[in-house]
Amino acid sequence: MATLHKYKKKGSNKDFWEYRIYYQDPITRKTREKSKKGFTSKPEAKLAAEEAERLIREGYEMKDESLKSYLKNWLLEYKKGTVSKNTLELHERNIKNHILPYFKNILLKDLKPIMYQKFINHLTDKGYSKRTVEIIHGTLHNAYDKAILLGKIEKNPCSGVTIKGKQKEKGEIKFIEAEHIADFLRTAYEYGYIYWIFYKVLIETGLRKGEAAALQWTDVDLKNKTININKSLDFQEASKDKENIFGDVKTYHSKRTISISHSLANDLNFHKKYQNQNKTALNENYHFDLNLVLCRNDGNYMPKSSLFNSFSRILKKCDLPSLPIHSLRHTHAVLQLEAGADMKYIQERLGHGSIQITADVYSHISKKIETERMSKFEEYMKNVLE
Repeated sequence: MATLHKYKKKGSNKDFWEYRIYYQDPITRKTREKSKKGFTSKPEAKLAAEEAERLIREGYEMKDESLKSYLKNWLLEYKKGTVSKNTLELHERNIKNHILPYFKNILLKDLKPIMYQKFINHLTDKGYSKRTVEIIHGTLHNAYDKAILLGKIEKNPCSGVTIKGKQKEKGEIKFIEAEHIADFLRTAYEYGYIYWIFYKVLIETGLRKGEAAALQWTDVDLKNKTININKSLDFQEASKDKENIFGDVKTYHSKRTISISHSLANDLNFHKKYQNQNKTALNENYHFDLNLVLCRNDGNYMPKSSLFNSFSRILKKCDLPSLPIHSLRHTHAVLQLEAGADMKYIQERLGHGSIQITADVYSHISKKIETERMSKFEEYMKNVLE
C-alpha cells in the first residue's frame, strides 16, 4: 500500500505531493523503496502510486535505468555471439553515432512515441536516406522489444513511427543467364582450376563467397551429398591475423545444411584427391591446420582481391558484363526458379531469415518465368483446341 505525503517546495507556498511504496525484491527478498514527488494534487499522486504498484505486481523493474546503460548491456548480453560481427558493428555505430548523441542521458522508460518521432524526423532532416533511417530505427526498435520481454517497460515507443523520404528503388538483380554458364565455367577452368571449382560451388549451391571460402572438409559429407554452412571467412581479419580467419555467418538463419548434386559431389571428390597430391608435394609448407575445401594450392585461404580479379577477368574473356561475385548466388536462385523450385525451398537453401526476403528479391524473376510458362501453355492449348 502506498503512502502519500504533502510537502512544500523550497521558495514556494504551494502544496506538492509525493508517494512512497515499499515492496519485497523477488530475488534478494529484501525490502525496497520506490518514491516519486512533484505531483500537484493528492489524486494525481494516488493514481501514479497505483500505477507503480501495478507494475511492481506484474514484475516490471522499477529501476531508473538509463538508455545508455541498457543499450550497452543489450549489445553485450543479447547481441554479441548471436549476430554476425558486421551486424554487431552496425548496431554499435547506430548507437554511438546517432542514438546516444541525440537522447543523451534519457532514462529507458522515459522515451515516448512523440519524442522518438522527432528523433526520426531529425535524422531525415540531416539528409540521411530513408533506408539509412530504417536501419537506425531497426536498432532501437529491436532493443526496446527485448526490454519488453525483460519486463523493463510495457510498450515499445518505437512502434508505429513514420519514416519519411523516398525509398530507393531496388536495381534489378544481376546474374549469369543459363545459356552463358557453361562458357563461363570453361573459361574459369582455363584461367585456373582453383577458381573454376570455387565458382562452380557458388553456382551450384548459392553460398555467399565468405561461406564458400570458409568451408572445411569436416563440413562436407560426400557420401550423403550435403554441405553444412556454419561460419564465414572474414577476409579483412584474415589479412591481419590467420588465427581469426573464421567469423559468424550473416544471420542466425544462415546456418544451414544443404544438399548438393551428384555431379558436384563427384567434382568435390576429385578435388579432394587433387588437394592430397598438393599436400604430399608441399608437405610442411601446406596449410593443414585450415583444412579448407576451396583454397589456394598450398591450402591457404583465397584472398578477396584474387577472387575479385579472377572473376572480372573471366567475365571479360567471356564477353559478359561486369558483375559482382555475389551475382553467382543470384544465378543459383534463378536456376532453381527455372527448374521449378518454390520460394520456401530457395529461402531455406539461401539461408534467408524469411520467405518475404526471398520473394522481394526474386519476385520479378519469378513473374517473368511464370509469364513465359503461361505463354508456352497458351501455345500448347492452341494446338490442342485446333
